[in-house]
Amino acid sequence: MHRRTLLQLLERYGDVWPGEREQVQRFVAFVDGHADCLLRTCTPGHITSSAWILAPDSDAALLTHHKKLARWLQLGGHVDGDPDVAASALREAREESGMARFEVLRWAGAELVPLDLDVHPIPARGAEPEHLHWDVRFLLRAAPGQELAISDESHDLGWFAPSQLQAVTDEESVLRLMRKAAQVLG
Repeated sequence: MHRRTLLQLLERYGDVWPGEREQVQRFVAFVDGHADCLLRTCTPGHITSSAWILAPDSDAALLTHHKKLARWLQLGGHVDGDPDVAASALREAREESGMARFEVLRWAGAELVPLDLDVHPIPARGAEPEHLHWDVRFLLRAAPGQELAISDESHDLGWFAPSQLQAVTDEESVLRLMRKAAQVLG
């Protein structure tokens, strides 16, 4: 399974966010140590991708109230073997929002750099044991004039201004996405 593109993204992330080199090293060790890291069948965990989606005027972010986890989160999911994790984040954004048009923001120059990296546990469910999601997160902006459509994976979708976000979530990784997006967009 080809992981070079992912490793290059991780390297660029470490260059742009030097204070997070330890997190980058954890990701690189996981990717190097698991040839099947892009597949759900990688039982210790697997790579996922998600999107911090900004409204067209960048004044709000789109969150989904996730059915399985019963929390407000950014949109995203499994990469299902796709080595292009940015394309997977875009696919998940489309599937989970009902919108089709997004701009993938290249905020760190010409090369694409993830906005954030996060490792979080997913509780056991049915026959699936507890495992880790190694989430690579990208910054997207929705094109104007699109309607939202709630997917089967969500209870609800909503646009939240930064001042509203803490009223719906205390998830540090979600709040970190908000802070980082504000930082990179100035």
